[in-house]
Amino acid sequence: MRKQFGMPEGEKLVNYYSCSYWKGRVPRQGWLYLTVNHMCFYSFLLGKEVSLVVQWVDVTRLEKNATLLFPESIRVDTRDQELFFSMFLNISETFKLMEQLANLAMRQLLDSEGFLEDKALLRPIRPHRNISALKRDLDARAKNECYRATFRLPRDERLDGHTGCTLWTPFNKLHIPGQMFISNNYICFASKEEDACHLIIPLREVTIVEKADSSSVLPSPLSISTKSKMTFLFANLKDRDFLVQRISDFLQKMPSKQPGSSIGERKASVVVTTPESPSAAQDVLEQPASPSSTLSGCRSICTQVPTASQGLLKLFQRNSSTEVLGAKGAKEKMKEESWNIHFFEYGRGMCMYRTARTRELVLKGIPEGLRGELWLLFSGAWNEMVTHPGYYAELVEKSTGKYSLATEEIERDLHRSMPEHPAFQNELGIAALRRVLTAYAFRNPTIGYCQAMNIVTSVLLLYGSEEEAFWLLVALCERMLPDYYNTRVVGALVDQGIFEELTRDFLPQLSEKMQDLGVISSISLSWFLTLFLSVMPFESAVIIVDCFFYEGIKVVLQVALAILDANMEQLLVCSDEGEAMTVLGRYLDNVVNKQSVSPPIPHLHALLTSGDDPPVEVDIFELLKVSYEKFSSLRANDIEQMRFKQRLKVIQSLEDTAKRSVVRAIPGDIGFSIEELEDLYMVFKAKHLASQYWGGSCTAAIRRDPSLPYLEQYRIDASQFQELFISLTPWACGSHTPVLAGRMFRLLDKNKDLLINFKEFVTGMSGMYHGDLTEKLKVLYKLHLPPALSPEEAESALEAARYFTEDSSSEALPQEEQEGADNEDVREKRGEEKGTSPQDYRHYLRMWAQEKEAQKETIKDLPKMNQEQFIELCKTLYNMFSEDPMEQDLYHAIATVASLLLRIGEVGKKFSVRAGRKSRDIACSGDHDRATAATVEVESPVPELHQDTAWEPQLSAAGDLQAKASGDTHLGKAPQESQVVGEGGSGEGQGSPSQLLSDDETKDDMSMSSYSVVSTGSLQCEDLTDDTVLVGGEVSSHVAAAHCEGTVDADWCISFEQILASILTESVLVNFFEKRVDIGLKIKDQKKVERQFSTSSDHEQSGVSG
Repeated sequence: MRKQFGMPEGEKLVNYYSCSYWKGRVPRQGWLYLTVNHMCFYSFLLGKEVSLVVQWVDVTRLEKNATLLFPESIRVDTRDQELFFSMFLNISETFKLMEQLANLAMRQLLDSEGFLEDKALLRPIRPHRNISALKRDLDARAKNECYRATFRLPRDERLDGHTGCTLWTPFNKLHIPGQMFISNNYICFASKEEDACHLIIPLREVTIVEKADSSSVLPSPLSISTKSKMTFLFANLKDRDFLVQRISDFLQKMPSKQPGSSIGERKASVVVTTPESPSAAQDVLEQPASPSSTLSGCRSICTQVPTASQGLLKLFQRNSSTEVLGAKGAKEKMKEESWNIHFFEYGRGMCMYRTARTRELVLKGIPEGLRGELWLLFSGAWNEMVTHPGYYAELVEKSTGKYSLATEEIERDLHRSMPEHPAFQNELGIAALRRVLTAYAFRNPTIGYCQAMNIVTSVLLLYGSEEEAFWLLVALCERMLPDYYNTRVVGALVDQGIFEELTRDFLPQLSEKMQDLGVISSISLSWFLTLFLSVMPFESAVIIVDCFFYEGIKVVLQVALAILDANMEQLLVCSDEGEAMTVLGRYLDNVVNKQSVSPPIPHLHALLTSGDDPPVEVDIFELLKVSYEKFSSLRANDIEQMRFKQRLKVIQSLEDTAKRSVVRAIPGDIGFSIEELEDLYMVFKAKHLASQYWGGSCTAAIRRDPSLPYLEQYRIDASQFQELFISLTPWACGSHTPVLAGRMFRLLDKNKDLLINFKEFVTGMSGMYHGDLTEKLKVLYKLHLPPALSPEEAESALEAARYFTEDSSSEALPQEEQEGADNEDVREKRGEEKGTSPQDYRHYLRMWAQEKEAQKETIKDLPKMNQEQFIELCKTLYNMFSEDPMEQDLYHAIATVASLLLRIGEVGKKFSVRAGRKSRDIACSGDHDRATAATVEVESPVPELHQDTAWEPQLSAAGDLQAKASGDTHLGKAPQESQVVGEGGSGEGQGSPSQLLSDDETKDDMSMSSYSVVSTGSLQCEDLTDDTVLVGGEVSSHVAAAHCEGTVDADWCISFEQILASILTESVLVNFFEKRVDIGLKIKDQKKVERQFSTSSDHEQSGVSG
């Protein structure tokens, strides 16, 4: 499979299926391969080959449908194409697996950190030899997610197994059939009938697991007793002994903080006995009837803050219960009595039997005295609170006094949280809200703080202590409302899409009108994010919150549909969005709770939307009743299925928005069209994502933070940039291209964090593709100066060519090496900082301000180039021309220019020596005096420099490398009259100053000697011929000797202006750099490499595979 589709070794095949791919109206029978990151199809039939590769991250729609044209098919849509597959042997299994893989890809786009944590499941230490092993892992993942969602269990809970059984229910004296689920901390039961019975037994509560005697009436019974004196009787277990052993194993692994487990026998029937703790404090800790008494983790602040032990409602309405008389008080008493009867019959606490009767009581309203306790139980927050004692107190202590972007946003919103409620009109309530929100921001920095969290948390604090409110917030943000409270509110957008889909199904007349008005997208986000708390009177909205904690998001969707249904007639005659919003606003403001015993709280929104007509009051319990009667066909499984479908749309839509935002952030003078920038962005993003699922480099993936600005979210490191550079650059240099890519990366990485973003990447690409000759040469020039040219790189190249020795090395290099080392330290330090503390918004404001203030760089600002840097530049140019059709002419031209520039550097050096001997100790890469530079310009009158003094090469007796003569006195002569520096195999001179070569001889010389010399970095410092005139008279003998030995000259340097002027004398070089190259073709080739679209020919496929 990897060879067929060109996949790397890291790609894992999950499974493959026989099916038909519909190409047009013709089915092509073949094989569908599902890998962790790709969907591939291959068919070879009657001499025709079809090969198809689609990345899961590019899928925008995935659904199973049946039409007349495509019977029972699977439809896969991307941004570019629609694909249909049919004729599966088991279409349900295939579609389920495709859903899981696509869902993983969406998770990767949404949250790279969470995705990487999950990879352990898909990337085992030892590769799976059996294909189905990966599929089993994915099936296990799906079962785990379903198990946790059904029973509201913590995110780290793993299902160990499940088996069919019956449960004896004492409240109706029946054996209810269902499934028993066992995990490392819980035993759960779900009846076959949805509302018959649900049961959750935490193993921390278990005292006895006992095998009872089998009978014909009760085969294979198992009795489980808990500390709350409840006994549960399971029967019809297929493998009871194995089941008991697993439970025993899990009990032994329970934390030592819990009462110790002991295994013993009692009349040969007791399998596990866990003695109850003699400590009264432990009983209180585990006693679910009084949740506020379990705040052992918050005891450090209990004595200081009243909210550490009870809810704000009790603190601010202490006398209300005694004052409330009449019907409301009687109704509240009846509710409390009903729940007490329920607790007596069905149990109290986590081990309570949850049945249709429980739902009925919830729909009638939870008494205010029990609301906090039941919210904890129904949401599952209770489990996490009792298993993490002291966790909240530690977070509060750690976060106190700490500053971040999240804490700043929290401070801004504190006084906007239910300001009409007396509990939040004083510092006690505000301080409690601050602590809870800040603690959660430190627990989950990925979410941090999101608007609407303050409103929800303030309500949680009314009915529970700080610790209870914190764990309820954890349950909401991380399990019950997944992805709701992040920077992009993805979860709310997903459920908004579900709401629109349900509106089409249940209210087709209204759906089209609402779409035209654009109302749904405006109203539903606030409804879902705050659970109606921000749009409905508090006393009414809290009833919806009661039902939400029991039933989940289903209740919110049902109520939203009921609200639209109740206002259908008025909405159908609305002419614009504002009118529709007013209709819905007035309706919601007048949803009342006539049974509430709390004093009414003024609803600020109601004051804004009240009209002239007296409002028609709507009872919240009547609204709930209607919502269940009309829309109760909604099922949790159906909602999860719709969530997957909408998640594809929402995340891909957000990715498109991010792409457009990034492209808009690119300056207009960059040179690429909008289409080219979007294509480059897709290639850039694909390279970033590849690091996550192929494990090439996880640096960028680990550091990705979705809360960052769009431009900073996707970044690549040096190895990834090198791969893109090699495939996209117009300056192909053969084996030298990776070296050039490394230099370009160092040049673009301004902040030295070893990562570059898309804007930096495009800037580098634009420098090579766009602009005039001067701009392109400027980029090339910078690539051969620090920091692009690392000192180690220059040193290795020169040593390889025996270009200089330790005693004659430039004094500038140690300083540069020191700077390089410092840069490495800075990079490591900044890398550590980036990994630990996220940048706040002020960092980006400063960065953008600096970008705006940045002035246009001129050629006068470029530093001069020393000799080894110039040699590297010549080496790059020779490699760059190796595959060009004008190869020989380009070699000839660059050899002429190199010879010319070397002589100009020598002349400039003599002026420098004449000006003062001390200048010899200064590095050539530093800033030289502008007056000195001006004297060696190409435009300067060379004939005035003629003198009779010449520099003769000295040859050593040992056969050392000899300096070659070159050129003519007049620098402006034609190329045919300039002889190129060459080096033969024996190291002897190949020419003389007076020798004139024919064109053919010159070209041969270019192709052999000059190219081989410069491309290997062995181009020596050219000594001047007898005719060459030097200012300054004689040259000391030790300098001449040093040059004859092939050492680097510390005083030699050249400026960008001189290089530019020299290249302008060669038309073939000018034409080469001004030649336009189409990046679109290179992007297409890169997309094939990245497997972003299908290839349908054998030739193309083999190209990809190679």
